[in-house]
Amino acid sequence: MEVRRLEHVDYDMLSKWWSDWRWTPPLREILPDNGKGGIMVIDNGVPVCAGFLYQTNSGIAWIEFIISNFEYKDKDGRKEALLYLIEVLTNMAKVAGFSLCYSISMSNPLVNSFKEAGYVAGATNFVELIKKI
Repeated sequence: MEVRRLEHVDYDMLSKWWSDWRWTPPLREILPDNGKGGIMVIDNGVPVCAGFLYQTNSGIAWIEFIISNFEYKDKDGRKEALLYLIEVLTNMAKVAGFSLCYSISMSNPLVNSFKEAGYVAGATNFVELIKKI
């Protein structure tokens, strides 16, 4: 598995992945660095998953909008790629000087990957509140 930084042109592919998983793709403008502030994991030339790192003005970095290629059917490979993605994004935050990484997910496989990477579950029943301004 290898990683690379996301590029502007990747947004269309990621939008398809979000739609394939029946998620509404986030607007490019709300993604870090207008969609380039993230990482993609690739297995033998096939893009497997991607995610974003939000860098705040505090000690907290936020890992979010993790998505995988619906057409990549190697279950073990997907799990390995997700773990690798989480580790890379976490290390990026550490190198940037952050002391805590935060993420939210309702996907049990993704939550389990975070736990396997050493994350601890906080609140389990929550309501996400969003307002476009």
